[in-house]
Amino acid sequence: MKKNKVFRYVIAVLLIVFALLTLFLSSSVIFDWFGIRAKEGNYVPLVVWANFMVSLLYLLASYGYLFLKKWSLSVMLIAAIILVLAYIGLFIYINNDGLYESRTIGAMLFRILVTLFFAGMIYYGLKKKT
Repeated sequence: MKKNKVFRYVIAVLLIVFALLTLFLSSSVIFDWFGIRAKEGNYVPLVVWANFMVSLLYLLASYGYLFLKKWSLSVMLIAAIILVLAYIGLFIYINNDGLYESRTIGAMLFRILVTLFFAGMIYYGLKKKT
């Protein structure tokens, strides 16, 4: 198996795992599975819904990347934009005295950076293909 193919599979599998974890956690809060909503404390609905949406985009991007589709990079960049907008919305929410957990700020920043990392890896993998 070629190095490029191994790289592509590793990145795609890591993205799928991250997507499924994000999907589980966000949908657990939205649909209150296993009593997770109560454990989350003061969650911000905008952030939870943004995470839910991008988890689906992660799955789509990983599928596209496995088959070397150029649009997979666009999907990851859209996910990053959604997260950045949600991050801005989080600060607006906080400034309007909304209740939140302080760990949400760091978690959102982490998620944005991970999304940009995966976008970079997809870009690199697609560039190596050509």
